[in-house]
Amino acid sequence: MIVACLRVRLHLPGCTSLKGKRFVLKSLKDRLRSKFNVALCEYGSRDKWQLTDLGVATVTTDTRGADRVLQAVINYIEKDGRTVLVDIERETY
Repeated sequence: MIVACLRVRLHLPGCTSLKGKRFVLKSLKDRLRSKFNVALCEYGSRDKWQLTDLGVATVTTDTRGADRVLQAVINYIEKDGRTVLVDIERETY
């Protein structure tokens, strides 16, 4: 069993309040969960309007499959027009 984790720092340039940030993040997290069957959580920068840190995790049977899922998540986030990727960290266990 392979557990792969992804830490993503996002800039949300269109958000002007915490309410706007929550709306964008809820939408993004719901779509990522349903499309890629991954676990997500917001773990940092919770009090800043335009910055957030997301943790993404997936469990697969092989490393190649885990890498494929995480890369698909990154590609999906990059295509989302409401967010800008600032930093990415990957770990596989």
